[in-house]
Amino acid sequence: MQIEVIVRSARWRKQPRAAAIVKTAVLAAAKAVSTPRAELAIVLCDDSAIRALNRKWRGQNAPTDVLSFPAPAPGKNQPASPYIGDIVIAYETTAREAAAEGKPFKHHLAHLAVHGLLHLLGYDHQSDREAQKMERVERAILEQIAIPDPYDTHSLYLSPLAGRGRRAKRVG
Repeated sequence: MQIEVIVRSARWRKQPRAAAIVKTAVLAAAKAVSTPRAELAIVLCDDSAIRALNRKWRGQNAPTDVLSFPAPAPGKNQPASPYIGDIVIAYETTAREAAAEGKPFKHHLAHLAVHGLLHLLGYDHQSDREAQKMERVERAILEQIAIPDPYDTHSLYLSPLAGRGRRAKRVG
């Protein structure tokens, strides 16, 4: 899998290992769901940039943690491309959520990267059944990279606010 990490905000300097964290998480996810030959970009931005994307593509004028932009399907008589899309993650929202849920920033960031990749691969959470399936896959992937269950209210995280965080959004 080829992953390009693009840093679009100086705020990410506070997390110098962010690119390595998202790459590790996405590679673990790709291996777990058998995505051998794929290319994607992960954009690390700020709340302002993700708010603009969220407004344009989802009609929601608010920042969010992660957005996924699947690549368009190839047209008729076009060869399939290994490019599967983009994942965009906002620094401030990620940091706020991690603090509110009592999680290490790096754990929440890895979870958002995994969540974003699963959206690119067609997973969703529009129904309870879809959400349960997606969360089960996320848990298994995160366990492989030693990250506690992000949905478990009795996990290693001690915050009374820990538990079911907001689910990321798929655009496209």
